Amino acid sequence: MNQRGLAAYSLALGALLALSGWRPYDLPTWAMEVAPVAVVLALLWVTHRRFPLTPLLYALIFVHAAVLMLGGHYTYARVPLGDWLQQAFGLARNPYDGIGHFAQGFIPAIAARELLLRHTGLARGAWLFTVIVLACLGISAAYELIEWGAAVALGQGAEEFLGTQGDPWDTQKDMALAGVGAVAALALLSRWHDRQLASLVRPT
Repeated sequence: MNQRGLAAYSLALGALLALSGWRPYDLPTWAMEVAPVAVVLALLWVTHRRFPLTPLLYALIFVHAAVLMLGGHYTYARVPLGDWLQQAFGLARNPYDGIGHFAQGFIPAIAARELLLRHTGLARGAWLFTVIVLACLGISAAYELIEWGAAVALGQGAEEFLGTQGDPWDTQKDMALAGVGAVAALALLSRWHDRQLASLVRPT
């Protein structure tokens, strides 16, 4: 992606970020949920000349950012899309938090795949698949530890950030969904990703 394309993505994300920050349900929760968007956007700008990513990965990052911002605005347990899914499928709880954790495995899986294939000697195959899935599970576990620390700091406000909705197995389910997301991304997108990697102009 050239600088103009990244600028377009950045403007779109900036607009969505401003919209999500307009009277969010819980401001501290919103700030914590959307902080990764600002960090990743800054990294993309710092690295885009010497290490441009595939269009597929840029698009996935945009989708993941949108998922985070929507969850941050409403809090994950109150996202209207999740309410609709809960009623439509007779679910016990709003499933948007699960969507977020599925994305937490799905998008990082392609990011890890791109970094490993371009920066290491790891070849396509079982070992690459295994390393990526384990990396995504590790990212998910690290995020759960961050949530735990934030919950301790927030005290009574922890429920909004954690979004457990009274489920004692929420942490384990979140990590499992991230693992499923990673496997799904590798199964569905690897060939498409390979074609884009092959056509990517390597920086000099």
